[in-house]
Amino acid sequence: MSDWLSTFPGYSQLLSTGKKVFGRIIQTGPTPQHVGIVMDGNRRYAKSHKIEIKEGHNRGFEAMAKILELLYECGVKYATMYAFSIENFKRPKQEVNWLMSLAKSRIIEMTQHGELCEKYGIRVQIVGDTYMLPEDVRSILDKVEDMTKNNKRAVLNICFPYTSRYEMTQAVRSVVDKSSKDRDFIIDESAIEDHLYTSDAPPLDLLIRTSGTYRLSDFLLWQCVPSSCAVVFTKKLWPDFTPWDLCKILVFWSFNKYWYGNSNGYSVSYKSTAEEDDVGSIKNDVTPSSSGMSTGFDRYLYDYDTNSDTTPIDTRDSESTAEQETIISDNSEQKSAK
Repeated sequence: MSDWLSTFPGYSQLLSTGKKVFGRIIQTGPTPQHVGIVMDGNRRYAKSHKIEIKEGHNRGFEAMAKILELLYECGVKYATMYAFSIENFKRPKQEVNWLMSLAKSRIIEMTQHGELCEKYGIRVQIVGDTYMLPEDVRSILDKVEDMTKNNKRAVLNICFPYTSRYEMTQAVRSVVDKSSKDRDFIIDESAIEDHLYTSDAPPLDLLIRTSGTYRLSDFLLWQCVPSSCAVVFTKKLWPDFTPWDLCKILVFWSFNKYWYGNSNGYSVSYKSTAEEDDVGSIKNDVTPSSSGMSTGFDRYLYDYDTNSDTTPIDTRDSESTAEQETIISDNSEQKSAK
């Protein structure tokens, strides 16, 4: 449908205007500040459309540019795109070479005059172990980072090559190395967060995975744990994922955030039920957030303590007690009759 509409004169201008209008509307309410996307489905798209896999990846990069444009129009400050996993090196060598060549041309294209980075003031950061890449690709990526280092409006994190396990491993190594030099250094969750690739970014608000695959594929595993992060899975393949699809996701995210106070669509209070005591007064439970509890173990202890008074009653004991009361009652009646 969109391919057919794109043949009409003025379609591109109309689409660009529509993105700007929608961006202004969505910014009247809550807007995610950090969005992560797993761009999956390029190969399946190529097979279903009977085109070369290389062309499928090419259309995937085209889709990325359109989606990023809408995100930045909506006021998103950080976008993190899963472009290439370390596991992808296991794919056929020819496909890997295609991806490297395509990445060089497409990423440098975004920094050209009048393109995405200049238009929206985007600073590009390459996230991952770039030493795994060929030297010519690494030099291009370094050049792109240098060209956009002074842009301040928004940030584009391109995960290339990346896995979350590798990111956390590097963070732990850095923390251990720092603690060995400074005995007063405390190793906790915040210390590890400060050494992740996304340490300078706001918390992840929204994670989108395309292609109908319901898993995270080793992407931002640490960052998506908080309940404030909404994870959305869509069945569309990445090249088929349009700005309209993103609009619907952003509207639902903004509505849930505004109406429920949480982007997942439920109240942020961990335990908000009110209990009525014997005299009819209402007793509100204290939530873990208000009592300073932050770790999973603390929340577990809180649940255990608050639910300890609701232990299931052993029905066998109740039945035996009832039988004893019946026997005593019968004996009393017999004595009275005598």
